[in-house]
Amino acid sequence: MLDPVLLRQDPAALAERLRASRGYALDADSLQALEAERKRIQVRTQELQNLRNTRSKAIGQAKAKGEDVAALLAEVAGFGDELKASEVELERIRHALEAISLGIPNLPDDSVPAGKDEHDNVEQHRWGTPRAFDFQVRDHVELGARNGWLDGDTAAKLSGARFTVLRGPLARLHRALAQFMLDLHTGEHGYEETNVPLLVNADSMRGTGQLPKFEEDLFQIWHHEDARPDTDASPEGNASPAGGWELDYYLIPTSEVPLTNIARDEILEAARLPLRMTAHSMCFRAEAGSHGRDTRGMIRQHQFEKVELVTIARPEESEAEHERMTRCAEVVLEKLGLPYRRVLLCTGDMGFAARKTYDLEVWLPSQDTYREISSCSNCGDFQARRMQARWRNPDGGKPELVHTLNGSGVAVGRALIAVMENYQQADGSILVPEALRPYMGGADHIA
Repeated sequence: MLDPVLLRQDPAALAERLRASRGYALDADSLQALEAERKRIQVRTQELQNLRNTRSKAIGQAKAKGEDVAALLAEVAGFGDELKASEVELERIRHALEAISLGIPNLPDDSVPAGKDEHDNVEQHRWGTPRAFDFQVRDHVELGARNGWLDGDTAAKLSGARFTVLRGPLARLHRALAQFMLDLHTGEHGYEETNVPLLVNADSMRGTGQLPKFEEDLFQIWHHEDARPDTDASPEGNASPAGGWELDYYLIPTSEVPLTNIARDEILEAARLPLRMTAHSMCFRAEAGSHGRDTRGMIRQHQFEKVELVTIARPEESEAEHERMTRCAEVVLEKLGLPYRRVLLCTGDMGFAARKTYDLEVWLPSQDTYREISSCSNCGDFQARRMQARWRNPDGGKPELVHTLNGSGVAVGRALIAVMENYQQADGSILVPEALRPYMGGADHIA
């Protein structure tokens, strides 16, 4: 959420900044009209509250003197009715203003290049040289299907499209990757391992920006005794829509959500910052806008695993923490011997809550291109304002908003794909990267 001062002082200028950088259309006239109405009603509400208090005091004094208070009581009753109506209207306008604020994306940092989409992103550097193969390259689906280790058909029977069953050595390799990443981030990089819930409430989703904008991409958990939910009912906010259904939880799309919300409604002491956390978790995404994209294999799944990095930082240290976090994700790929490139996302390709984002893209031989495997973002105080996540600045002792950062360190399934394809052999076997061999019982290949 942006600083409310930006919305109140010059909404027209803010609307132009959002249009130019984000392609976001902010209705400045409606916002200005709502703000003017809020001020008018708030002033009248305060006047009525003062009048009520003054007349109530006068009633007490008149009663003490034995005077007739009927006229004063009638006057106070009239104030009370108008005051109640004003308070209800003021609350309605505040909700309307909040709804607008919750839908506005973060403003990009000045260092972010202007652009419309991924074609305007700026490559920062590359590491490693893509391998030259002297045989026909197989993709991860072919490699996994060879021994029935990667089974999409059985997963479709169990759950439907965009799910996968892993078996045998490939399942172990997948587990080894996650364990390797956790050990690296906790041991060498200083992140605290954290085990978080996979089900969170609406407040947590709002806190990191998934709600209300990305509701269609979220899996929801409802409960009811004997009926299905009304499909027209809005589930946000644990409401009770028609039919008696209630929304209990959302499945997390990333452990960024619970990790970051640990700081929600907290005032952290300066000595605790930067607070660096990592978690290995399942992630769940409906992929509502990806119909027909990456339908083959494990590239884009409804359920996948990721090792997440989250940092809660002082504002002045967040830029350095962003570089550090991105470097931690790069080290994962370098230790695995996977060629990658770092890309600075342009204004039109950044996520909703980010003010600056680096993507790491790993080389996939079967596609002859780099594909995203990690996204590391500095959100500034955007999420913190939504969550009221603060720290106590020793210079003055007053609570101030923290900065929040998150990144994939990295996506486990995509790392598995990259290892399979980059380390494949002519006979279909797969070499195990040296960094993973201790997690594979010393095995140097799977066949």
